[in-house]
Amino acid sequence: MSHYDPFERGSDAVGVRTLTWRDESRDRALPVEVWYPADQALAGQDLDEATCDHYKPSPFAPEVTQQAIRDAAPRAAVGLPLIVFSHGFGGERRQSTHLCTHWASHGYAVIAVDHVGNTTMDMVQQSMGRNAPDPEVQLAEFIADRPADASFAIDRALAGDLGLAIDESRIGMSGHSFGGWTTLATVGLDERIRAALPLAPAGGRSEGGLAGPAEGMAAALELGWEREVPTLYLVAEFDTLLPLDGMRDLLARTPEPSRGVILLNADHFHFCDRVEEAHELFRTMGPMIAGAGPGGPDMSEVFGAMKSSAQLCPGSHAYALLQGLGLAHMDAALRGDARAQEWIMGDLVALLAARGIAAAPL
Repeated sequence: MSHYDPFERGSDAVGVRTLTWRDESRDRALPVEVWYPADQALAGQDLDEATCDHYKPSPFAPEVTQQAIRDAAPRAAVGLPLIVFSHGFGGERRQSTHLCTHWASHGYAVIAVDHVGNTTMDMVQQSMGRNAPDPEVQLAEFIADRPADASFAIDRALAGDLGLAIDESRIGMSGHSFGGWTTLATVGLDERIRAALPLAPAGGRSEGGLAGPAEGMAAALELGWEREVPTLYLVAEFDTLLPLDGMRDLLARTPEPSRGVILLNADHFHFCDRVEEAHELFRTMGPMIAGAGPGGPDMSEVFGAMKSSAQLCPGSHAYALLQGLGLAHMDAALRGDARAQEWIMGDLVALLAARGIAAAPL
């Protein structure tokens, strides 16, 4: 069997586009980020800071980069596998570009929508307003909108609106936090999804963290799938917002084949770009964002319990875990790659340890 190393970046240059798709049935306009294999003539430009994409995640944020070429010509390809990515509560579609670009470099098309109403800017603006919506009503709206957003994005991708030829039989989904809940919920509602990679997902029953809103998400989550959907949970040992007991509850309720891996000495935001920066930002701004939504003002104590990023494992460990295991899981489930299937069914903790990354089974 030939060598297989899912930690390595793929041979494709990566292109990126931003679109806006309107779901007329819900009167809802959704910004969409699309990553895809780019023309090989552009090789290397996605990794060069001078030619890769520069953008601002929000109007008040500094400019950052992603390893992709803005509006690059796509590589000629037929039957690309598709992965949908869903951001967390108060996040945005480009929160985990290190993972989305890694998939695209290996020949996947990847799409992520802004779940309008539940983005960073939505939550900040809401926290500054005087008439905050009822948290339970708002959570119910998010629970309805998020899976519908994901399915709508799949509809548009299969209709050809990406300008890419997508294989409708090879669709996977991933997401972080509320996006992990969205992944699990959408799998239950949309039979086109064949593989799931929830990252520190909400919806598990837990005594700590976001226990209140998580119970509402748990009640809305139907995990009794009647088809086989390989599912891999990637979670954090010291997740302050969504503790491990909630992750174990979700795994116990998920049909086989399913398994999970814990990144040790990590917290909730180890699944985002610029881990240390994201972690410290939410340690300080988290109470304000949580106070605008279902968490409520008392969440300041939860955010205050976070360790500093200097006390946790480096972001590079999280990137390697997500990219390596995330790619192997999708290659095995969507492509039927025998090398990936053998790799992902092996001792993942030992494979990570060989790279200096501390992990444990969930």
